[in-house]
Amino acid sequence: MSSLFPALADGGPAAGRPALRFGGRSLTYGELAAAAAPVAGAVRGARRVAVWATPALETAVAVTAALLAGVTVVPLNPKSGAGELGHILSDSAPDLVLAAPGQDLPEALAGLARLDVDPADRAPGPFPGDLAGDGADDEDPALVVYTSGTTGPPKGALIPRRAIAATLDALADAWQWTGDDVLVHGLPLFHVHGLVLGVLGPLRRGGSVRHLGRFTTEGVARELNGGATMLFGVPTMYHRVAEALPAEPELVRALAGARLLVSGSAALPVHDHERIAAATGRRVIERYGMTETLMLCSSRWTPPDPRPGVRADGEARPGTVGVPLPGVELRLVEEDGSPVAAYDGETVGEVQVRGPNLFTGYLNRPDATAGAFTADGWFRTGDMAVRDADGSVRLVGRKATDLIKSGGYKIGAGEIENALLEHPGVREAAVTGEPDADLGERIVAWVVPSSPGAPPTLDELAGHVAARLAPHKRPRVLHHLAALPRNDMGKIMKRALRHD
Repeated sequence: MSSLFPALADGGPAAGRPALRFGGRSLTYGELAAAAAPVAGAVRGARRVAVWATPALETAVAVTAALLAGVTVVPLNPKSGAGELGHILSDSAPDLVLAAPGQDLPEALAGLARLDVDPADRAPGPFPGDLAGDGADDEDPALVVYTSGTTGPPKGALIPRRAIAATLDALADAWQWTGDDVLVHGLPLFHVHGLVLGVLGPLRRGGSVRHLGRFTTEGVARELNGGATMLFGVPTMYHRVAEALPAEPELVRALAGARLLVSGSAALPVHDHERIAAATGRRVIERYGMTETLMLCSSRWTPPDPRPGVRADGEARPGTVGVPLPGVELRLVEEDGSPVAAYDGETVGEVQVRGPNLFTGYLNRPDATAGAFTADGWFRTGDMAVRDADGSVRLVGRKATDLIKSGGYKIGAGEIENALLEHPGVREAAVTGEPDADLGERIVAWVVPSSPGAPPTLDELAGHVAARLAPHKRPRVLHHLAALPRNDMGKIMKRALRHD
């Protein structure tokens, strides 16, 4: 197979080009190859390695090195609670964990062999051996990324090398993404958006990435005004950008001069679209994907009109996620699985997809894998959408009611409910989402207290959940109820829960 990172493999003109920058620390392509060499040599032959995925240079070097060695990477969220982390480690069974020197790791990792990744520890000369992955096949898993479902613990999606290459090359086609582009973002590195698109994307193109560490509008303005050409973010970030624009002229100038602004992981509210466009003359491009599929759709970028003062951003229309990417087959189906009658911008159907961008299955979950695909090989996304006559897709919601999108994260209600039920003050619990101007959705807990006279507080339950799962999964609103509404089968009827 060909290398995922041609710019690292050639050892020629690209060697002196900037590759990675995290704060004040950076590596050229030549330095990245040299820093990855000893790590790749140490992990070569392992079946699977975990990476403690902090937003730092060490994470990018560790993941790059493992992929160069043909080894599967399991990115670990540093904010995971003990229960969630324990499940992921038990399920994926990594041979060792890669982390920055001196990084404190939780007790759950104590029994796992550790390899410190120091970007300053570099092999002399060019990277030794085959940069195509030491004989790895296109179908071999590059990543196991854990994704929350509506019930039960997270499932590990097996993402093959083929899917990464296909997605990144399709985005390069849609966005005219080249080695001349400099990407800035502040996304976490333990999921697809920040890691695959935000780090592996620039490296595959031979371009560079500047990671903010922590997202701030000041950081965005500084980097875009300092030569960066692209910005990736989630709606929460773009909401904060839209809020800041009236008081930050440098931010207005930065966004106006950017080549490409991309939002993903959840729908960007039309109000924020319009505020950004009005202030900067630029429209944010939305794309659509999920862990199991990587990227499916995007608006296409077209270069600015050569006439002074005229710009064009392809078909970036608020409320749409563009058209299917090259190589992606997409259809909308009715409840019975039959195709929708018309792509008229009104008829709603479930999104199903096929293509080289798809995952190969869920680790250790043949039942879940089988249930995710139709008999003829289409992946059931669970998303509902309409499609215009020109092929543009507009998402309208989830087929189920239990997936919450908050701050760019997809969060399953079931695991939060399970965590709440572990609290001694909770007898019954249900979790839903409700609209939030900043987060997209906020998590709402509906609780029947064990002792009505002394119900648990929101702060108490939020801390309880955050300690077991992750801070972004904590409830932000709490309702105490005498009983949860249930149907004759005992199932909680969430649609009967009202946010008033």
